[in-house]
Amino acid sequence: MTLAQGEFKTYDSDRDVVRFSMKNGDTEVLCAISTSAMDDLDSPTKVSQSQREAQFMRLRSRIEERAIQKFLDAEFEGKPAGIILRSIDF
Repeated sequence: MTLAQGEFKTYDSDRDVVRFSMKNGDTEVLCAISTSAMDDLDSPTKVSQSQREAQFMRLRSRIEERAIQKFLDAEFEGKPAGIILRSIDF
């Protein structure tokens, strides 16, 4: 089964990541993408903290496409296990 779109969760300024979810049937899969990865995808744009949600929405299809691939490759990290995207993933 592949993942379906979930929801934007929050911008975590302490970890410099945007948290979001994907859906595997009825199960929520927690995901995060580093702000540096988003800035690299959005190059040459670097946005302020208040613009992170809008940036995520603008890049959402590319971010989710990569999250789906990591899910299919079973590349989970953390506790609870989730998907973490970094610049190197793109």
